[in-house]
Amino acid sequence: MLYFARWKIILVIVVCLAGLIFTIPNFLADQTAEGLPDWLPHKQVNLGLDLQGGSHLLLEVEVEAVVEERLEALVQSVREALRGKRIRYRKLGINDGAVTVQITRTPQLEAAVEAIDDLAVTVASNALTGITGGRDIEVTTEDENRIVVTLTEDAILERKRSAIEQSIEIVRRRIDELGTREPTIQRQGDQRILIQVPGLQDPRRLKSILGKTAKMVFRLVDLTVSPAQILQGSRTPPGSALLESDDRNPDGTPADYYVVRKRVMVSGENLLDSQPTYQDGRPVVSFRFDSVGAKRFGDVTAKNVDKPFAIVLDNRVISAPVIQEPILGGTGIISGRFTVQTAQDLALLLRAGALPAPLKILEERTVGPALGADSIAAGKIACIIAFAAVMVFMVLAYGLFGLAADIALLINLFLIMGALSVLQATLTLPGIAGIVLTIGMAVDANVLVFERIREEVATGKTPFAAMEAGYQQAFRTILDANITTFIAAAILFAMGSGPIKGFAVTLAIGILTSVFTAVTVTRLMLVVWLRRSRPAALPI
Repeated sequence: MLYFARWKIILVIVVCLAGLIFTIPNFLADQTAEGLPDWLPHKQVNLGLDLQGGSHLLLEVEVEAVVEERLEALVQSVREALRGKRIRYRKLGINDGAVTVQITRTPQLEAAVEAIDDLAVTVASNALTGITGGRDIEVTTEDENRIVVTLTEDAILERKRSAIEQSIEIVRRRIDELGTREPTIQRQGDQRILIQVPGLQDPRRLKSILGKTAKMVFRLVDLTVSPAQILQGSRTPPGSALLESDDRNPDGTPADYYVVRKRVMVSGENLLDSQPTYQDGRPVVSFRFDSVGAKRFGDVTAKNVDKPFAIVLDNRVISAPVIQEPILGGTGIISGRFTVQTAQDLALLLRAGALPAPLKILEERTVGPALGADSIAAGKIACIIAFAAVMVFMVLAYGLFGLAADIALLINLFLIMGALSVLQATLTLPGIAGIVLTIGMAVDANVLVFERIREEVATGKTPFAAMEAGYQQAFRTILDANITTFIAAAILFAMGSGPIKGFAVTLAIGILTSVFTAVTVTRLMLVVWLRRSRPAALPI
């Protein structure tokens, strides 16, 4: 235990210096640290929501909209299927959560059922959720040649589950695009998402970005009727809808209306990229499709030259330019009354993808930085007091050996802060409590070793023999005690959330660094002193 190979000595020194070097950026201003070259350590410890303030949102995914969307798609599919088979029908629509249609000619009823039955989609089984899979629709007939199409229970459950998972992923992408660090995004209950974004100074922008479904589609404009005629009471043509313009008048009313076909010609799901840019000195948004989307876009524009093509975002028409010529490159420009900020936000939304269902804000809290400043100040004072008290006690109790333990304790603090900086772990108020606790625990191993050395000295052993026996006999106890505590920290991290995880991270890092400093660093310093001074008795 008292022999150190040269490579071990070098390794211990390198680890200690690394802890100091990676800690230094935390003492610099944010701008100064970010301005450092990439090859130099420049990362700082991330402060949690409770320390630097930020936004706290609790959202609910309106999963019923996903089911409604599937039913609306079924209506359109049934219409196209029946028309393709030249089957006469009437009263096609959604009634009581099912798609219903009445076939006007009885001999065509069987063919109609077969055509609609072919529209079924296979649902994958999922053992975790109890979904058995199979077809997603059930087709039944009633009196008067009425066909009823309902979604199966497994199909509804699968769509709701998928909507929640997709919403969490899309929310994460959108928040990451804002440039925030270490946001907390997690599922809460069956249909809710908890979001905590530390350091975000503009929560209104966050709500605006998360509140938009951002489902962009391209549809043809219906020229058979004008918006004014529909507003005056004319019937909307089947397969078309009256949509508002995204542009608004000063009083908040729509600046214009459009009659567009319900059939989606190209979907935003095929977008590869979207960026804010300028055209004729005005902010616009450029977009680029994947190969499938580019082909569809090219085919549609080639067949509809000189016709208006509506760009629809969340059921509002952003613009409806006239197709001048086929667009075969898979790229385009979205123009409108954009500001630089709105163009950036729209590009962000399109890049991140559309939400499968709308999000409803249930709870909103904005945490100010003043609370964080008070907490950090109190945490610093607690750390200083704990550190000073432990150092004084160790020196009074163990003299020179206690001083070596104090130096190791200081190195331990640098290693903890350096590890938090490298790992980019989020430091919360419970995390500070974990550091304070670690300061007290860091000398436990030294106390065990020193007390064991005292016992060996009392038996009459020489200084070298006493130190050798002290470290050898205490090592197993130190290892067992810290392993059990580390297991507790690991369970807290795995089972806990938010502040509990912050406490577990700092506790786990503190355990590893304290064992290293107590068993290795302190022992190295005492061995170097012992070999150089060769005392007749140990000052302990």
